[in-house]
Amino acid sequence: MQAINHPHSTQISTFKIIHSLKKHFLFIWTCGLFLLLGSTTSAQTQQLDQQIKAVQINADSLKEQQQRYAAIIEDLKLQRLRFNLEQIGLPDPKTTDVLVKHAAMIINYDEQHEQARWVAHIITPDIIYGTNGRTNDFRPDKGVKTFSADSIDYWNSGYDRGHLAPSADFRWSYKALSESYYYSNMSPQKPELNRERWSDLESYIRQYVIANNRQVYVVTGPLLEKDLPTIGKNEVSVPKQYYKVILDNDDPTGKHAIAFLMPNAKCEYPVMSYATTIDSIELLTGIDFFPALADTTEQRLEKTKDLTQWQTASDKGEALPIYPPSLPPGCFNTVQAAMKANTGKKAMICGQVVSTYKSKNGHVFINLDRKFPNSVFAVTIWSKNQANFSYQPEKYLMGKTVCVKGIVTTDNRGVAQISAEKEEQIILYDPEGDDEKSY
Repeated sequence: MQAINHPHSTQISTFKIIHSLKKHFLFIWTCGLFLLLGSTTSAQTQQLDQQIKAVQINADSLKEQQQRYAAIIEDLKLQRLRFNLEQIGLPDPKTTDVLVKHAAMIINYDEQHEQARWVAHIITPDIIYGTNGRTNDFRPDKGVKTFSADSIDYWNSGYDRGHLAPSADFRWSYKALSESYYYSNMSPQKPELNRERWSDLESYIRQYVIANNRQVYVVTGPLLEKDLPTIGKNEVSVPKQYYKVILDNDDPTGKHAIAFLMPNAKCEYPVMSYATTIDSIELLTGIDFFPALADTTEQRLEKTKDLTQWQTASDKGEALPIYPPSLPPGCFNTVQAAMKANTGKKAMICGQVVSTYKSKNGHVFINLDRKFPNSVFAVTIWSKNQANFSYQPEKYLMGKTVCVKGIVTTDNRGVAQISAEKEEQIILYDPEGDDEKSY
């Protein structure tokens, strides 16, 4: 029997076919869309990667250019520095002197003592931005034809390899910094000098340069004499004293100069206590330090010692400790106050009141010779003892030179101090006074 197709079943089959085609079409369309999107995303990523690479190439190129320009600028600065040194900053060389010229310093080498008679260099404001650290590449100076000292001379000697021209003065130039480690720039220094007051002096000069934003000329050297003790295979002389001579040739208010002389030993006093005139160093060394200056200018600069011209904002108004021989019997200055012999004992300490402070609680703190936080000696008057004074100590004593009697102790910072409980413990210091018993 022949089958008869029902009209409704035909419609259902047609519907199923159409629905199946739609599903396949939707699947194919979706796949195509994903492929298209994937292709587009991949293309965009590649394009961005190419842009990043191009920018990076440009950045690297700029960095290389910047490094080249920085090297050119450094070289030009070194050329300018050397020119200025030779024009103004060099001592008068003798006919027998051996000059060794480096990028940022000029050395007068003394073969007999196996070290420099002097090293001349310039400290520039570039040290503000210097980022180079210590290189510690100590090495013989090939510029010294007769050969310089070497590491074997200092090894286990008990002496530091003391820089004459300090490395920190050249931290703006890696080349100059590295050259400061030549043994021709070294001299045997006691650790207690090299690491303490000598280092303080070097820092002090840098602070001056930074504070005033102008360069200074510096000549540094040992006092070389006959029959000095020696160290090492090359018999390097051990000096008894060291000097620094400093010239500010660019101060718009007028040129000024100063010198410092320190023993090769522990120095108890503040840096400025070792200041002296250039004339006095010339007498000791026989060196004419700034012959390029006009005679009248040179004579004026080399005979003066005006400490106020070299003070920075941080130490304005401070005073030097009183010279011990000028003190009355039984009195000590502020440096001597910190000595162990005086700690825990009754003593009379003299100095200038350079700063005072009264707290909210009524306590009065007085600093002699140096201000807080660089105090060397302090006087404390507790509020409960204020009634024992006929004046306001923080106002009346400011700027006066006084002597304070009491038990010397130390605070938590190690600063020597006396607690004054009554007015009679503090008297005005009169260096011209005849009544020594009042002290």
